[in-house]
Amino acid sequence: MAPARALQPGFPIRFGLAALLLAVIGLYGIMASAVREQTRDIAVRIALGATPARVRGEVLRRAMAVSLVGSAVGLAVALIASHLARSLLFDVSPTDPVALLAACGVLLAVASIAAYVPAYRASRIHPARALRTE
Repeated sequence: MAPARALQPGFPIRFGLAALLLAVIGLYGIMASAVREQTRDIAVRIALGATPARVRGEVLRRAMAVSLVGSAVGLAVALIASHLARSLLFDVSPTDPVALLAACGVLLAVASIAAYVPAYRASRIHPARALRTE
């Protein structure tokens, strides 16, 4: 017999939101760390004459390229593995385009914020100070 908790109407939604939250936290941490590691490179580019806005744009473009590839691979894996989750889903298809695109949209938005915030901070730091810290 299934536990009574699993039969509650809002449980699958809460479980899905918790999974999405964990994915958001992990994605933010990885993206922010990857961009933070580029602080020295950003400082060198700015010291050589690049504008902070241009450097932020380059960092954001690279981060979004990685995120888009990850989203495409994730969608492909989700569609391939959807038959395994069919019995666990209620009132939603495993290939529901709205749910899949909403999850991808949230993760892409988080990836762009996670890349932009550290890039913005790194582009505001004085190049000499950034080069001395490492």
